Amino acid sequence: MDIQELLAFPLFSEELGIDLRCSSDEELFKWLLATVLFGGPVSHDVARKTYRTFEKYQLLDPASITQAGWSHLVHPVMQEGGYIRQDGVAAGNVLEICQTLQEYYQGSLNQLHASADSAEDLECHLNSLRGMDPVAANMFLRELRPIWAKADPDPLPVVVEMAKKYKLDLADMNRKDPAFTRVEAALIRLKRTRSKRTRSS
Repeated sequence: MDIQELLAFPLFSEELGIDLRCSSDEELFKWLLATVLFGGPVSHDVARKTYRTFEKYQLLDPASITQAGWSHLVHPVMQEGGYIRQDGVAAGNVLEICQTLQEYYQGSLNQLHASADSAEDLECHLNSLRGMDPVAANMFLRELRPIWAKADPDPLPVVVEMAKKYKLDLADMNRKDPAFTRVEAALIRLKRTRSKRTRSS
């Protein structure tokens, strides 16, 4: 597996039809919502289905989600998405994130970015959001590296592991280059594929 083959893999945002290149608050929030769902204690299939359910009910911005309220997020949204035991917690996390964004950043993730003093401070801002753990924050910021000046999370251990397997020197690559982000996403996908094969064998 060489660099050119890795570059053919889609980004996770692209898989969901989210266009981060425009850096609009609308697309940024969609990506934040997706990463919160993918960072939850559910399978990626359930997270993906739940994101599509938010789309179905046109709940893709902080104001709409806040207006919908916790009960509506639990049922039908979370339950249709496949959340069973964690539906109430997940709904509470999403709702509180939306309320925080509206209260402190006028609902704008671009304002959250502007308020951070550095890459480390930006990660702290994100990790302070309820339901946004370090892995979810890394996923969110990883695809924004080429777009946001202060987005520069370290590659996850799984990325470093898979890079060594394929004899790739990440230190030789420009982390702000969109190609670096695409390579990261590809290595994560390859790791998951290998893990699934191992479990099924």
